[in-house]
Amino acid sequence: MERSCLAIVLAAGESTRMKSSMSKVLHPVAGRPMIAHVVAALSSAAISDVALVVGRDADAVSSAAAIGGVSIASFLQKERLGTGHAVLAAREAIARGYDDILVIFGDTPLITPGPLKAARDGLAAGNDVVVIGFEAADPSGYGRLIVEDGALIAIREHKDATEEERRITYCNGGLMAIDGRKAIDLLDRIGNDNVKGEYYLTDLVEIVRAIGGRAIAVEAPEEELTGCNTRAELAFIERLWQERRRHELMLSGVSMIAPETVFLAWDTELQQDVLIEPNVVFGPGVRVESGAIIHAFSHLEGATVRSGATVGPYARLRPGADLGEKSKVGNFCEVKKAEIGAGAKVNHLTYIGDAFVGAGSNIGAGTITCNYDGVNKHETRIGENAFVGSNSSLVAPVTIGDGALVASGSVITEDVPADAVAFGRARQEIKPGRARVLRERYEAVKAAKKAAKAAG
Repeated sequence: MERSCLAIVLAAGESTRMKSSMSKVLHPVAGRPMIAHVVAALSSAAISDVALVVGRDADAVSSAAAIGGVSIASFLQKERLGTGHAVLAAREAIARGYDDILVIFGDTPLITPGPLKAARDGLAAGNDVVVIGFEAADPSGYGRLIVEDGALIAIREHKDATEEERRITYCNGGLMAIDGRKAIDLLDRIGNDNVKGEYYLTDLVEIVRAIGGRAIAVEAPEEELTGCNTRAELAFIERLWQERRRHELMLSGVSMIAPETVFLAWDTELQQDVLIEPNVVFGPGVRVESGAIIHAFSHLEGATVRSGATVGPYARLRPGADLGEKSKVGNFCEVKKAEIGAGAKVNHLTYIGDAFVGAGSNIGAGTITCNYDGVNKHETRIGENAFVGSNSSLVAPVTIGDGALVASGSVITEDVPADAVAFGRARQEIKPGRARVLRERYEAVKAAKKAAKAAG
């Protein structure tokens, strides 16, 4: 029979060291709030019930944590009296009678389902408390996990540890699983007889042992338990997340010439045989299909790039950009809310917004779809195999038919029928010798001004 589980996510901290106008768990990692990463890991571990303990920015934190497939109930922690006190803010949810209670922090966005499942397995094996720990490269400052014969007998804070205990590298990661049938009783036994007068969740280990129960520790990779208190730590977490995701994508068949210069969003989808050149940034909502190439210094957000298409260098794809198979958006081009048909080319120095470009069409350098009239946005539609000459302005709403040709330098304000040629520019005139006359006039005016200045 499958065991029920409630995850209690602690997200009520004041975030003082972040020096921020918002809660630290709202700060993004890979374009997604930290708290959403944590809840997503719970969902991936098949945990669908979450008690969210909130404080500062309670409504915003609850909203950010609300991802599909997870039922969230928020509980306000009015006082800050330690981790044990924070967990009991969700007493109502704990009392519903879950088999497992899992306590996790809202500022650990690198956690994966593996350690969470291991902790629950420890409860299923008959243990009362399971602490998630890690082997620290540098254990200084961390609480040490004191293990004897497979049992966790204590969590010793660094300042209280003996010299021998300080040599232990197995450290407390802060995350904990508790037998749900005993959770309320165990949590109520936590006292605050300490210098700060706070209720520490770590006291559960010795409480459990004192009443004849059993606690164990399970190990997780150190980076997965990395918490965030400062902007510097936020940047460190971002680096770790990016390194992990790049590695996963490269193992899946994506090529990155200089992976350390590529920045991904939490939901970036890159298929096999995609090539990413240096200095590319992906915002949320990007999907790149097999065989596409993203050239250097490009920025993509909310865009789809289909098989064999090429982007950049120095291109920007904004939300709603949809590039067809083997299409091309070249250097210094911007595409927004526009469909570029299969094999179409938007090569350079061009803006395509609120538009449709048919298959096989060619858009010349410097072309602009004038989509905004100061109040509303309007659509430009360009048919298949059309040609728009360089430095043309297409004033929407306007349609260019299949096979039509727009002459370079045109301003197009009316629909162009299929297979027609459109000229939307003034006729060129030549005035022989006029340049000399203008120069002479300019020099005369200049000399007059100089003489008047000298005369005072």
